[in-house]
Amino acid sequence: MKMKRLGTLLTAAAIGLSTIGTSSAQDQELGPTLSKIKGSGVITIGHRETSVPFSYIGEEQQPVGYTIDICMQIVDEIKSEIGVDELNIKWVPVTPQTRIPLMANGTLNLECGSTTNNLTRQQQVDYAAITYITGTKLLTKKDSGIATVEDLAGKPIALAQGTTNERVVKEAIEERGIEDVNIVSVRDHAEGFLALQTDRVDAYSTDDILLYGLIEKARDPETYEVVGDFLSYDPYAIMLPQNDSKFRLVVNRRLAELFRTGEIEKIYSKWFEPMGVPMSDLLRANFKINALPK
Repeated sequence: MKMKRLGTLLTAAAIGLSTIGTSSAQDQELGPTLSKIKGSGVITIGHRETSVPFSYIGEEQQPVGYTIDICMQIVDEIKSEIGVDELNIKWVPVTPQTRIPLMANGTLNLECGSTTNNLTRQQQVDYAAITYITGTKLLTKKDSGIATVEDLAGKPIALAQGTTNERVVKEAIEERGIEDVNIVSVRDHAEGFLALQTDRVDAYSTDDILLYGLIEKARDPETYEVVGDFLSYDPYAIMLPQNDSKFRLVVNRRLAELFRTGEIEKIYSKWFEPMGVPMSDLLRANFKINALPK
């Protein structure tokens, strides 16, 4: 009797080890991020609240925008890859200050906003293929007398903390010897634009397309203008967890399909045509370069 019982226990243990081994092998095949998503049935997506037209809170109080639409395509690709029909989406609002730490510490699976891909950030996070190309300019009131960054001498400008724009504008001020510029740090685009609207500052600076988005949503859009030369090159890309090439491949596979089929142009038109912003030749070339074959 004891031998029979021992044999039963050994069989159960062997089955358990076999199941663990199979599960471990599946996890290894999917990689850490896809395994986490499959196990929980939840994908956690970071989004911005005021980055028009990329990622912002729409009329129904849900995240909407150009990057959000692209990310919904990616969610479909992820569902297909892990073999599920549905995934619950956990939306997490992020700011320029929180988006990279939240991705680096594993809170987010995707960050669907308006984030520039640069080499410094790649020390902490990874990126998918480029989905938009822009650069830093200035937003001001038409009667401000500001036409270039040099005109900021003796005036206050709002800059969002933790952005590439903050760094670029500060560098431009220092390199060009522009004196007595008062830097007012703000949390995000909404706070920066409010500071301009209420005359706390004479200018706000971020990527030009975001500035046009702020003007579009203003009560008096004719009051404002975007001025100056580009102060930076800012390629936007969806931010991903570092050290997970299998997850990056799944994301880029759907992006390549959007680029290859021309579906990306429909998504672009939906969000940018109402703003009167045509697709640039540089962005069109980027889509062709990243339309990788299967």
